[in-house]
Amino acid sequence: MTKKIKNWSAYNRALIQRGNIAIWLSDDAIHQWQTAEKHGGRGRSNKYTDFAIETCLTLRSVFNLPLRALEGFVNSLLNLMDAPIHSPGYSCLCKRGKTLDVQYRTKPTSQGFIDIVVDSTGLKVYGNGEWHTRKHRASKRRTWRKLHLAIDAASHDIVSAELSMVNVSDGEVLGDLLRSLRRNVDRVTGDGAYDTRDCYDEIAAKGAVARIPPRENAQYWEKGHPRNSAIILMHQFGLKHWKEKSGYHERSLAETGVYRFKQLTADKLTSRTFNSQHTKVMIKAKVINSMNKARYA
Repeated sequence: MTKKIKNWSAYNRALIQRGNIAIWLSDDAIHQWQTAEKHGGRGRSNKYTDFAIETCLTLRSVFNLPLRALEGFVNSLLNLMDAPIHSPGYSCLCKRGKTLDVQYRTKPTSQGFIDIVVDSTGLKVYGNGEWHTRKHRASKRRTWRKLHLAIDAASHDIVSAELSMVNVSDGEVLGDLLRSLRRNVDRVTGDGAYDTRDCYDEIAAKGAVARIPPRENAQYWEKGHPRNSAIILMHQFGLKHWKEKSGYHERSLAETGVYRFKQLTADKLTSRTFNSQHTKVMIKAKVINSMNKARYA
């Protein structure tokens, strides 16, 4: 079913607002920038709080800056604001970024049930680009990470995110996406990659209904299993009818969320260690949720 977009003016304003680089720090933020703790030892400076580290790394994700350029960029902003603080050094940002705990989830606007859509995508870590490979016909070593997202179908917020190695299947991570949620979930929609017993068990444990297309050669499971009704409907009327009847097309919102993530925060991870990559992905998720919140403000 096709729905016409009727809020073009608000949508255009939101896109324009994403380019607004007006940045300021409140007095409370300036007080939280540094800590009174003593030096934590060689290579472990406690001079800057987690708030300062996260603020700098957020600017890095938004403007896609190397760490050294980030230090200079933040110092220039602080000088323009005449703030009595300085940016953490690039070495400090690199080390502290490995252990930073990023709270990317937004506060729910209501206590009701939500529908979530799940999907995954690849993020390139390092290696020559596609043009170089095609031009020289050489397959250079490339490394990827896999990003798994659970998105609120109503608000489009990223409610859960996980980063894994590329050889980890979507179904293996679904439990981690759902168990970390402190929300009531009504329906979980995913593609055929989630058509496994473990995924159905995780969704059932959450008290939700699964909207997952059965495989083409799907066999019936034990009597009374909710997957069997989808197979019956698919065999009688076809997969297309099941998708329309179940509302499966809502899953396209997951693909839209993945596209938004890559377009606004890039599809590459410049960090080499997995912990740093994980922190950067969570910061990107927080940036997306902040932009999405501004769209409804």
